[in-house]
Amino acid sequence: MRRLAFLLRPSWLILAVLVAAFAYLCFTVLAPWQLGKNTATSHRNQLIADSVKAEPVDVTAVLAESGGGTPTEWRRVTASGSYVPDSTVLVRLRHLDGAPGYAVLATFRLDDGRVLLVDRGLVSAVDGTRPPRIPEPPAGPQRIEARVRMSEGVTPGKDPSVQDGYRQVYSIDTTQESAVLDQPLTTLPTGDRGGYLQLSENQPGVFTPTPLPQLDAGPYLSYGLQWLAFGIMAPLGLGYFVYAEIRERRKEKAAAAQPSGTRSPVEPPGSEPSPATTPPPPAAPTTEARLADRYGRGRG
Repeated sequence: MRRLAFLLRPSWLILAVLVAAFAYLCFTVLAPWQLGKNTATSHRNQLIADSVKAEPVDVTAVLAESGGGTPTEWRRVTASGSYVPDSTVLVRLRHLDGAPGYAVLATFRLDDGRVLLVDRGLVSAVDGTRPPRIPEPPAGPQRIEARVRMSEGVTPGKDPSVQDGYRQVYSIDTTQESAVLDQPLTTLPTGDRGGYLQLSENQPGVFTPTPLPQLDAGPYLSYGLQWLAFGIMAPLGLGYFVYAEIRERRKEKAAAAQPSGTRSPVEPPGSEPSPATTPPPPAAPTTEARLADRYGRGRG
């Protein structure tokens, strides 16, 4: 055990603690974080793929699932009713074809009196800084087809405001929009947060529909596996450094145990080297040779 006493030095102890903490984070935080994102993305992609194939259902059937059942985000639904006048709300910091834009929200009253929040789609900003004139949705009875979407939540510090004659927010959230419009909204069951409707193309009152996410699982699985690999490699690397230090110390100890001066085993101690093995001293250069080296040899 004395060979490992150097591991009790502060530098080695600090290194061991850092390696242990890094490996712990890899296995308990970093890898589960990426693998969890991969699971969530795969689940979302499956829901979107299933919704593309499934026939739309009446939104009242989805509302009946409130308080129980599985989340219904991305499901295609139909709704019958009419748009509520003067219910336009703009969502800032959106993009359309790579340029600044706005998402246009409105409310839709079902035939049974319940009111839902509807994302009418995207519009381009004028000069990249202000909204265009937003026409009101068509009046009268309407039948719309949309997808159920989950509320985005509210960003702290980004409060609703009124600019350029429109009520504006920074995210789509049924609770926030209910307060902005001062009217109760019915939320759709989507899990932890309430949901709203996102209009499909060619629907009454739609602008440019918000595009569906790409059905790509992303790099999360590979990132998660990389963090697991790092968590394994870190202790192995520490073990290699310990082994290298022990090996170097053995070499130094073996070198220190050898005598400082050694003689040839053929000749006994105290004997003089034989003339045959002693190289003769170099001959002194002649005056002619020195002059030739300095000025060069002449021809002739």
